[in-house]
Amino acid sequence: MLITDDFLPVPVPESLNATYLVPMAGLPTVGTKTAVQRLSGRLAEPVHGLARRMLDSPLMSVDTRPIHEFPELPPDLLTAFGATEAQLARLAAATHLVVVQADYRPGWPPAHEWAARAVAAAVADTVGGDVVDVFGLQFLDPATALRSLPDAQGRIRLVDWVLVPYSSDADGLWFTTKGLRRFGLLELQAQGVPDHLTRAWGAVMTGTARRLLRDWTDGLTGEEVPAFVQLPVLATVTGHDIAVAYGNPEQHGATAPVLLRLELDPATDPEADSFLTLRPPAGFPGPDARYYATACGTLFTGITPDVRYARSGDAMSRAVATARASLGDIRARFLAGALPPETQLVVKYGLPGEDGPEYVWAGVTSWPTPEQIEGASASDANTDPAVRIGSAVVVEATDVVDWAVLDGTGVREGGWTQAVLDAGERPAPPV
Repeated sequence: MLITDDFLPVPVPESLNATYLVPMAGLPTVGTKTAVQRLSGRLAEPVHGLARRMLDSPLMSVDTRPIHEFPELPPDLLTAFGATEAQLARLAAATHLVVVQADYRPGWPPAHEWAARAVAAAVADTVGGDVVDVFGLQFLDPATALRSLPDAQGRIRLVDWVLVPYSSDADGLWFTTKGLRRFGLLELQAQGVPDHLTRAWGAVMTGTARRLLRDWTDGLTGEEVPAFVQLPVLATVTGHDIAVAYGNPEQHGATAPVLLRLELDPATDPEADSFLTLRPPAGFPGPDARYYATACGTLFTGITPDVRYARSGDAMSRAVATARASLGDIRARFLAGALPPETQLVVKYGLPGEDGPEYVWAGVTSWPTPEQIEGASASDANTDPAVRIGSAVVVEATDVVDWAVLDGTGVREGGWTQAVLDAGERPAPPV
């Protein structure tokens, strides 16, 4: 194996295992093969056939055990990863667990994960129960589990398989991924991320995971499983990587690429995880946090997402008034194709929330009437789970508080509220 400064050798496990549980009160009343057969028409045939073949092979086992024979699932961690009270109540009332396990070699497709999740979802569907993904410590209802599986073209949304939890420490936020080890790859981490980049950096981590997973599986295409796969030390991430990871490749324009340096951070404790740490490129003249902010600005077309305002002020009021007064003009230029070449028009608008509006940006794709704007969201929203990076949104013009024309370097025109924020103010726009 050639070792250079341009590539990082990452060890490859010999085999991978997937484990899914289906809690139930009593014993199953429908056989596993029958349950899987009932998925015909509800699951893309390549995966349906894969599940049937693995079920008939020694690579998969399905056992029903009294629940007390299985280690207790931690309710606090399940809750942290989204478990509802109803799901926890059904788990507490369960007498048995159907345990679905599958093994497979590293590479693509990850047959062990796809087949085991499909079989567990089929069993859960027969009893109106839940699927527990042991690796992610997540509850999945059968419909959600089936939607996460590949379509007829073999496509998945990586966000259905890789989570990005974070925690706070004295230096900022510590981000990790949880799910890359399903595919044999080490998890990613980034430390010292500024608090205001919470949502944006989570998306960057997801896009980076998508890019590295592609490089990883490209290195596992041979007949024999190699001992190492060489990943590029400098990972190139684009807005397209983020959009594909979220399942919306057609709704994200091209962005300038961002470079992130990989460092291998092996665990000293054999029970702990090793990580691939994301850092700025060598020689970056400043703290890591500054580079993370710059990367987010590049990947989200120069606009910081998830902006909230805490107090009123004349500067922001004037900024909003200026933006609204010029909406008619910028719409006319957009429709006439009169914006500068290789630029993008974005608008900032408010989403209702318990603590007041949340202001997010969206790239304009169509402006059919003066009253309504069609676009693609530039960030995830805290207040509306349907608003995700790259998702289609319809914006009422009355909700718009700013607009901007962006090029590869950032804001070219407009962006008046952003200018107020960049000056260090955080006032609320008028109602």
